[in-house]
This record gives sequence, structure tokens and C-alpha cells, in this order.
Amino acid sequence: MRVFPFSAVVAGFVTVLVGFTSSAVIVFQAAQALGASPAEVASWMWALGLAMGLSCIGLSLRYKVPIVTAWSTPGAAMLVTSVAGVPMAEAVGAFMVSALLIALAGFSGVFERAMARVPLGMASAMLAGVLLRFGMGAFGALQTQFVMVGAMLAMYLLLRRLLPRYAIVGVLATGIVVAALQGQLHLSGVHFALATPVFTVPALSWHALIGVALPLFVVTMASQNIPGVAVLRASCYHPPISPVIGTTGVINLLLAPFGAFALNLAAITAAICMGPEAHEDAKKRYLAAVSAGVFYLLVGIFGATVGALFAAFPKELVLAVAGFALINTIGGGLLAAVRDEHQREPALITFLVTASGLTLFGIGAAFWGLLAGGLATVVLQYRRQAA
Repeated sequence: MRVFPFSAVVAGFVTVLVGFTSSAVIVFQAAQALGASPAEVASWMWALGLAMGLSCIGLSLRYKVPIVTAWSTPGAAMLVTSVAGVPMAEAVGAFMVSALLIALAGFSGVFERAMARVPLGMASAMLAGVLLRFGMGAFGALQTQFVMVGAMLAMYLLLRRLLPRYAIVGVLATGIVVAALQGQLHLSGVHFALATPVFTVPALSWHALIGVALPLFVVTMASQNIPGVAVLRASCYHPPISPVIGTTGVINLLLAPFGAFALNLAAITAAICMGPEAHEDAKKRYLAAVSAGVFYLLVGIFGATVGALFAAFPKELVLAVAGFALINTIGGGLLAAVRDEHQREPALITFLVTASGLTLFGIGAAFWGLLAGGLATVVLQYRRQAA
């Protein structure tokens, strides 16, 4: 515990809890859209858990920075609607091509050079916009679970005053206790089961390359890796982006035949590991990301068991824990966004577009927020130069 303080372990657990419960059902739907058997669905969770666990642990220890990875939720949503009639073997081949493109975009330095042009104020505004709905969701949960969420809020405020380092620990414990007393922990479906990997021989087809591989690559880079890098920068962490992105592509490529459809940097869940609740020392918050990696490995190894365990928590409990854990990060993002007077308007435009949840062509609001902020920057700078 001297190496891994309890707050870092809890931050890692909350990271995995929020990441899994918020989007695992979409991954299941994507696998089922490809006609996956129950064994193949379990293999997908094994491969994704292994990919996220190894990358979180390896990259965080390598660079001493809280680097959290995740499956591509927009990518999974895209698969649900675009893989009709695509055989599993061809889909796996498309996953591998997409992973190869991600690795090339990373190791070539193209992606890092593009991200270096994004101002810090816009990146911080995008971070605040992405996380805003989680902060609002925590208080919105009071409407349906007033007693449980109210007790969690009271515990958060009390511990922020007395023991700020353990505020989220107390919030999670309070939520579990109240949920248990109210009979809202549904543990009957929890059973011990190991996941077994299922290897699918990949195949290539033009239909799958154009309809699956390229859209999956674009969506993952635009909706996931761009916000992931912005979160790191907004939290004042600057690991070398090119090898980080390239490494996620390589791990994705190796595990794609087992069901790892897309791996990328996390944004929302990564912010949980980058706040003061994870560790009072910013230089040691990478331990929270390592802890998250360990929990992701457990998700992969004990896929069915962990899935049922996470599903046992009421959704309001998850919303409240995530929202309270991200309050300081949202505040820090807004502060950095408006600090520079010359970048304030573009940053606010970025924040508002991102917070709106706008989705166009399958690409999420974070990308469009940065694009809108970039256009505003160009127009306003041209106006000032003309003046």
C-alpha cells in the first residue's frame, strides 16, 4: 500500500467501473451484429480486457504518466449499424487493417504533429465539455435515487473538508452500503467463469475494408484519440504521443483475431486517474492508471463474472461516483479554457459544441468542438490582424 495508495487503487477501480458500465452493452451488440456466439462474445471481452490492461500498465510505467486506454465506443456503435452481411472473418481482417493504420499514424508522427497545433485553451475546453454531462448526471441522479445519491453527496462534501484524498473512496463505499440496505445490489447473477479466447482466421475483402476498416479508423482517431490526447495535455501531462498511439495500434493488431476491434486513448475515464483524488502528488497519479490496467486484466480473464458484478451496481451509483470524481477536473478545464483572453471565445465555442453532444457522420462532439473552435480561432485572428 506504500507503493499503491488506496486512493489510487479506488481511482483505478472507478475508471474501469465507469468505462465498463457505460458502454459494454454496445460492445455486446456489435459482436452480436456479426453473429458472434456466446464463446466469441466472451473472447471479445477477454481480448479487449487484455489489450486495455497491458497498454495501461505498460505505457503508464514506461512514461510515468497516467495513460488510460479504452475500447472505441463510437467504433462499436458504428459496427452495430454497418456490419450487416459481413462475415466474422472479414470483420476481423478489417479490425487488423484499422489497427495497422492507427499504428502507422502514430509511429509516423503525423497524428502528433496535427495535435501540436491545438491550443491548450481549446483542449481544456473540449475536456470540460466532454466531462460536463457526467457532472450533471451525478446531480440528475438525485431525482430517481435521492437517498442514495444524497448520502453520497454528503459524504463527498464531508471528506473533501476533512480527508480530501479519500473523498471518492468514501463516496463509493457509501453508495454500495446504501444500495445494499435498499436491496438494489443485484448479486444473484454473479458467478465464477473464466473467459476462453477464440481465434478467428482473418480474411480480407474490399467490402469490409471500405465499409468497416476505414470508418473504424477515422471514428477511433477523431472521436477517441484526439480527445484522449487533449485530456493528457489539459492535465499537464506530455508523454511522447507518437509511440503511445503507435503502441495501441500494435496491441490492437495482435489481439484483433480474438475480438479486440479497436483500442485507443481514453478521455472521460482517463480524467478520473488524473485528478487530485487519485493521488495528491501529480507525478504519482500514473499509479491509478496502472491500477486500472490490473482491473482491466481481471475484466478480461474473468469476463462473465466481472461483467455481472459491474452490472449489479445501480446506474445512479455509477453516475454519482463518476460525476463527483470529475468535479475538480471539470473546474480545472474551464479555468484553463478562459484564462487566455485572446483564446476565450474559441475555447467557449469548443466547450459549448462539445457539451451539446453533437454527432455528425458517426463522429462525436469532441471532434466537432475542436473543429468549431479552430474555425473560430482562424476567423477571429484574421479579424484582429485586419484591425
